[in-house]
Amino acid sequence: MSRAESSALTDRLVEIVRRDAGLMQVLTTVRGLDLPDWRIVSGAVYQSVWNALTGRPAGYGIKDYDLAYFDASDLSYEAEDIVIRRVAAAFDEPFRSQVEVRNQARVHLWFQDRFGEPYAPLGSTDQALDRFVAPAFAVGVRLEADDRLTVAAPFGLEDVFALTLRPNPDRPLARGWTRAIDNARARWPELTVIAA
Repeated sequence: MSRAESSALTDRLVEIVRRDAGLMQVLTTVRGLDLPDWRIVSGAVYQSVWNALTGRPAGYGIKDYDLAYFDASDLSYEAEDIVIRRVAAAFDEPFRSQVEVRNQARVHLWFQDRFGEPYAPLGSTDQALDRFVAPAFAVGVRLEADDRLTVAAPFGLEDVFALTLRPNPDRPLARGWTRAIDNARARWPELTVIAA
């Protein structure tokens, strides 16, 4: 894909995100919290694109808003819990229950126990996207202080806009791959799945 085509997809993603009032409310609220190296990642982003492409209303099928941030200064759960509580206090329902916060600097401490595979420490929030189970899932956005929306998508946005799910080629097939595919297809039957 050419640089111009890639830039056009990024521009389309930004337009779609800006038209999603719920996602913009989450982005605006989180920006005001001034968390280090934060992004809204994964489902709330790519599912907003799928809704726009399939004619579904904004917010359809979105179960949560994954808020990733990176703070290596204190890797204790207690420090992360302070941030979780601070974020929750910034929102009213339904967002209070839907915004899920994770310090990406801590993921290596619990990932293997929870998912059964090793996970080396990360250096940033964007680096975490490289390890997501599918290229289409590996997308994040941040509302900057000047109101620009910045996009991180290490595998590009082609799969997102093609409604295509394929395993991340840079990691083993995730244990929950089949469940993730089934959940996505139940809400967006238009998806194409490319097997490992």
